[in-house]
Amino acid sequence: MRTDALATPSLDRYLRGIVPVADAPLTVEPLAGGQSNPTFRLRFGSASYVLRKQPTGELLPSAHAVDREYRVLTALAGSGVPVPRTYGYCDDRSIVGTPFFVMDFAAGRQFFDPALPELDPRQRRALWDDINATLAKLHRVDYAAIGLADYGRPGNYFERQVARWTKQYRAAETERIDAMDRLIEWLPRHVLQSDDSAIVHGDFRLDNLIVHPTEPRVIAILDWELSTLGHPLADLSYHAMAWRLTWAQFRGMAGRDLAALGIPGEADYVATYCRRAGRDGIDPVAWEFCVAFSMFRLTAILQGIAKRALQGNSADANAAAVGARARTIAEVAWRQVEQIAG
Repeated sequence: MRTDALATPSLDRYLRGIVPVADAPLTVEPLAGGQSNPTFRLRFGSASYVLRKQPTGELLPSAHAVDREYRVLTALAGSGVPVPRTYGYCDDRSIVGTPFFVMDFAAGRQFFDPALPELDPRQRRALWDDINATLAKLHRVDYAAIGLADYGRPGNYFERQVARWTKQYRAAETERIDAMDRLIEWLPRHVLQSDDSAIVHGDFRLDNLIVHPTEPRVIAILDWELSTLGHPLADLSYHAMAWRLTWAQFRGMAGRDLAALGIPGEADYVATYCRRAGRDGIDPVAWEFCVAFSMFRLTAILQGIAKRALQGNSADANAAAVGARARTIAEVAWRQVEQIAG
């Protein structure tokens, strides 16, 4: 859909009924990112908001759940977890073609390289510390108290997730990846048995965080499409892949001199999280399972992006290149499994 096609009288009327707007015409422009769900900046003069919608075309089952994004963002308001204010969810497809929701535009910085070359060592250390605290804060939210007791199913999280992402991967499979086939066989036989439950973001990466314009602190967590109630170590290990993967593999910082950069090593970072989250550390074998699971899950996500690119309904022009990384991530994950078994 062309950007100008979104700025319709029906969208204008809908927005003026839910957000404070200046007496100015509506303009719409695409925002970078949003691999899965197309995201747009809405402007009424100096007032800015964000519209996030489902993509058009054939969708994988349970994917692109913008209604769930809207629900969790709305519920977390006032929790201390930095999220944008939401204004409304709309499932009337006649307005922009698919369901969508509207939220505040978080004016700040977005970083993509976890080595943070834009900052000095003191700022890097402070920002990574705040990111760590932000994730721990999310996992300590009493989800029942904010109305999210039914946001996911308690128990057997990893078992259910392995089955779900195996199904998603098979539905999006465009070529055989031997390492992924091995992971699909190995993971169910080594599932972490733990019923810990928290709100998990599902895609807690540096580039899904908006950082204050001048200070090293998070002001908004974006892209909640994959959020649910689940095991907090799934969130942490997915986040920690930045320490295991290189930039070329998938926006990681493996192989960098972290001490010189002012960035904590993986072990210290995880230990700090555990202290903040009230956890008594993590068994090393269990942690390696979690990391392998997160890489398996990332591979399935990337494969979905690749499939949408082939179908021509991806939200990102670089989706084909991103999807091509699926094989690389699966192979890294399987090498780590071989080290655990060996």
